[in-house]
Amino acid sequence: MRVSIVTVTYNAESTIERTLQSVAAQKGVDVEHIIMDGKSKDRTAEIALKYQQSMASEGRRVVVVSEPDKGLYDAMNKAIALATGDFICFLNAGDKLHGANVLRDTIFKEVKEPDNVGVFYGNTDIVDDEGNFLRKRRLAPPEHLTWKSFKDGMLVCHQAFYVNRSIAQEYNLEYRFSADFDWCIRCMKEGDKQGMKNVYTEQVMADYLSEGMTTANHKASLNERFRIMAKHYGWVATIAQHIWFVFRVLIKK
Repeated sequence: MRVSIVTVTYNAESTIERTLQSVAAQKGVDVEHIIMDGKSKDRTAEIALKYQQSMASEGRRVVVVSEPDKGLYDAMNKAIALATGDFICFLNAGDKLHGANVLRDTIFKEVKEPDNVGVFYGNTDIVDDEGNFLRKRRLAPPEHLTWKSFKDGMLVCHQAFYVNRSIAQEYNLEYRFSADFDWCIRCMKEGDKQGMKNVYTEQVMADYLSEGMTTANHKASLNERFRIMAKHYGWVATIAQHIWFVFRVLIKK
């Protein structure tokens, strides 16, 4: 079995090293690393190419593409087309795999028949710009996840969500900030249609940099998520769910 890790970058020379190192550290497993750079103006591409050379000596497949794109999700679509792994996951610059043996001890250990598994998913820690632990995610993934689970929000962090490449959809470029939310739902719908099961691990899979694109554009992201929920679950159910969100916040005050 092979896993494809995708790292999308733009002017990320200050954060990309720890991401590359965390993937390079994975031992005893077949990991492909695809780095999609948006034609950075700093040393990002140079760092990625040096990493590619060092990994080639270990027989590790690393793909580096540095070219203009239409944004984060366009770059992700390009990466899906290049990926050769059984599963694909997106780990952006600044994010890390959680420990040198995390893939060996989770997805490679627990997935015996890749063709039957649609999504493998786990937990995430939030880290700061220096990679230091800040907190656990507010939303924890449930043990039994389906596409309908996302009515309660983004229950699984994108960086801990491994999708079978056979059901990986293209990102909808209509969404600028929350296409990952829509993508997770559509991938799980396709897996459900094909009778695939989803596998959960309690272990932390990734360390997520706190100020991602969605976090930095919080209001616009929430507006997009509302539209995405309405598309998949209907307007009535989405409005009712958001009334519950507000009520839940008021109760906690």
